[in-house]
Amino acid sequence: METYSLFEPGTAPAKPPTVVAFDLSLTATGIAYRDGSTTTVKTRAADGDRRLLQIAEAARSAVGGEHLGLGPAPDLVVLEDIPQNSFAAKPISMVHGVVRAVLMEAGAPYALVTAATLKAYATGKGSGDKVPMAMAAYKRAGREFADDNQCDAWWLWVAGLDRLGVSPVELPKAQRDRLDKVKWPEVSR
Repeated sequence: METYSLFEPGTAPAKPPTVVAFDLSLTATGIAYRDGSTTTVKTRAADGDRRLLQIAEAARSAVGGEHLGLGPAPDLVVLEDIPQNSFAAKPISMVHGVVRAVLMEAGAPYALVTAATLKAYATGKGSGDKVPMAMAAYKRAGREFADDNQCDAWWLWVAGLDRLGVSPVELPKAQRDRLDKVKWPEVSR
């Protein structure tokens, strides 16, 4: 299996890059932290727009940043992009707005990955339900998740690390090449 790195042999950074990832949702946001651990932030419909504040606080905790006295922001944050042609696009757009504001405050560069690109990266196929994503995580890393939100966030985290040259899993080059569709920000290390 062919693997590749953005770093020339012998020039990888002494400190590994840090990535945080979000599978954003108004009801259940999946988060993958710098160490690859995951959680789901569940909100209650009865709380209305206050759910946005709960998600923003969870994002601040995950991302940190010097402005909060929590050390440096991660090198990269990866978000699942807003779905097109979906009834869920409006609420997810609101969640994206508050989370992107948190990322900008923290000085954390971020990338948006479409669901189809993420599925193709993880499984080799850009369509289908959530089961193949979970199966691929188990097959490639022995990982199991409490829900599909955490699984998607974890795969976004893997994609971010892969883009920075330190993938925690081995994938075929054809799957890794799917990440070329993403508009990646400049990352300074």
